[in-house]
Amino acid sequence: MSEARRGLLLGGSAYALWGLSALYWPLVEPTGPVEIMALRALWSLVAIMVLVSAMGRWRRAWRLARGARTLALLAAAGTLTAVNWAMFIYAVMNGQVVEASLGYFITPLVSVAFGVIVFRERLRRWQWAAIALGAATVLILSVDYGRPPWIALGLAVTFGTYGLIKKHLNAGAAESLLVETAILFPFALVYTLVLQFTGNATFGHVSAANTALGIGSGLVMLLPVLLFSAAATRVPLTTIGLLQYIEPAVQFLIGLLVFHEEMPGPRWAGFALLWAALAVLAVDGLRARRRASTSAVAGTAEGYDLRAPSP
Repeated sequence: MSEARRGLLLGGSAYALWGLSALYWPLVEPTGPVEIMALRALWSLVAIMVLVSAMGRWRRAWRLARGARTLALLAAAGTLTAVNWAMFIYAVMNGQVVEASLGYFITPLVSVAFGVIVFRERLRRWQWAAIALGAATVLILSVDYGRPPWIALGLAVTFGTYGLIKKHLNAGAAESLLVETAILFPFALVYTLVLQFTGNATFGHVSAANTALGIGSGLVMLLPVLLFSAAATRVPLTTIGLLQYIEPAVQFLIGLLVFHEEMPGPRWAGFALLWAALAVLAVDGLRARRRASTSAVAGTAEGYDLRAPSP
């Protein structure tokens, strides 16, 4: 198997497992979303420490932790991902998996909007068209739900901002994740201990299966991270960008086919508009990269011709 195919398989598997995690969280009930998040922070730190040790990246992690500005940004990133996961778990455990998938579907559009707001980027015509279709999607679904799709918007904004911070830092996935989780660890530990001492904890008090699943809440994210890290070095960023739609697609199908969530006509119309927006965005991005690649090759050829001696 070629490296490119192996990268596609690894990346696709990572996003599929992230999507399939929607099946995991209902199994942890009666543990609530916040307690699950605390357990996830506690046990995932152990898993990530093992990962960083295996990869030999402790020095890189230490360098990240020593910089005050970097540490502050990683603290913000850790907080955002904790809020994002708590919202996602809440959505899954309250029959709103389809709306959660909407949040991850619209994240690329939020990232484009951030490019305009934060980096003052000038959008191409088709990017504006995608943004307009995305806005129409939110409007239609707000009417359908009888409220704005707050969970979807919250997931998109927190995950988009998280990605913005990580892109700015340009740090390794494993070591930056270690620092983020280590920052959250004391808060998660205090919260868990308070629940235990006040008699409000479920972890360790419901059943052996519930306890095992609570521990697994920290480990369930490790395999996708490993697969994603391996894929990122084998396939272009463009391919990774297209693969990311696997996660919300899996979540959408789980909400529709496993949890049998309602999908009235207006909701289908809203999602159809959104998928059209994403198709426009993807095609425009591929065309822009192809043009940039062609221009670079032409520029190189032109430069060679200018330097070449006359026949």
